[in-house]
Amino acid sequence: MYIKRNIGWGLILRFAWKNILFFILYTAGIFSLYYFFDLQFIDIPFQPLSVIGIAVAFYIGFKNSQSYDRFWEGRKIWGGIVNYSRTWANQVLSLVDDSPETKRILIYRHIAWINALRIQLRQPSSFSMKENASVERLLQKHGERNPACDATKSFVSEEEYNDLLKRKNAATHLVKNQGLHLKELLSSEKISPFDNQLLHGVLEELYNLQGKCERIKNTPFPRQYAYFSTVFTWIFVLLLPFGLLNVFESELGDMSQHLQPWFIFLMIPLSVLISWIFTTMEKVGSNSEDPFEGRVNDVPMTALCRTIEIDLRDMLDEINLPEKVQPKDNILY
Repeated sequence: MYIKRNIGWGLILRFAWKNILFFILYTAGIFSLYYFFDLQFIDIPFQPLSVIGIAVAFYIGFKNSQSYDRFWEGRKIWGGIVNYSRTWANQVLSLVDDSPETKRILIYRHIAWINALRIQLRQPSSFSMKENASVERLLQKHGERNPACDATKSFVSEEEYNDLLKRKNAATHLVKNQGLHLKELLSSEKISPFDNQLLHGVLEELYNLQGKCERIKNTPFPRQYAYFSTVFTWIFVLLLPFGLLNVFESELGDMSQHLQPWFIFLMIPLSVLISWIFTTMEKVGSNSEDPFEGRVNDVPMTALCRTIEIDLRDMLDEINLPEKVQPKDNILY
C-alpha cells in the first residue's frame, strides 16, 4: 500500500514510461505521414471518436469502482482478522486455566496462522497481473511478493511445522490444531464447556474470514470487464491522433502560413497526454483487482501481521517485541 500523500513521479514513470514512449513515437509517426509526406486523407472526423471516448470513460469508471470494492472488502476482512486476533488472545489469557506455556502455544499458533494465510494469499495465480520490468524489479527487490513459508516456523513446534509442510492449506490446519488443543483442554478440565464454546466461536469466525479472503483471491475480476476495458481503451488511444489531426486541420484556415506547422505540431503532446490519462485510469482499475498480491496498492498484510504479533506478544507480557514494519520506497507491504 502506497502511504505517501502524493505519488512521486519516479514511481509514476516506472509504470508509465513504456506507454509514454510508445505514444510519442506512434503520434510522431502519424504526424510525419500527415505533414511531411502530405497524406492528408488519414485524418478522421473527431465526432465519432468523442463518442467512443465517452463510452470508454464510462466503462473504465465502472471497472475502477468495482475493483476498489474488491480492495476495500479485502482491507475490511483484514481489519476483522486484527480484531478477532486480539479477542482470541484475550480469551485464551482469561479463560484457559493452565500453565503460561499452554497459553503461549495457543497464541503463537494464531500468529503462525495469520502469517500462513498471508503467504497463501500472496502466491501467484493464472490471472495474476504482470507489470513491466522496472516495476517488477522494485517488487522483487523488497522480497515481499512471495515470502518463504519459514514465516511460520518460529511460532509452532518443529513437529507441527513439518506436518504443515505436507499440507495443501497450512492456515486451515493451524485452526484445526487449535480446535484439537481446545478439546484436550476441555478433557483435562482446563476450560469449561462454556469457555470451550466461546473459544470455538472465535475459531469459527477466523475460518469465515479466511474463506472470505480465499473467495476474493480465487475469483478473478470478471474478465469480460477487465479484458475489454483494456481493449476499448487501446482502440480509443490508437485512433486518437487521427481524430486530433482533423481537429487541428479545421483550425488552420485562419492562421498565417508560418504558424500552421507549429500549431499542428501541438497535436503530438496533446495526444500523448490524453492517451496517458486514459491508459492510467485503466491501469488503476487493473492494479486494484487482486488486493492480496503484495503489490504497490494492495492490502499491507505483512504490516498487519506484524501489528497483530506485537499486540499479542505484548498481551503475553513479553519484553523483546519486534519493530513495526516500515515502508520501503513509501510502500507498506
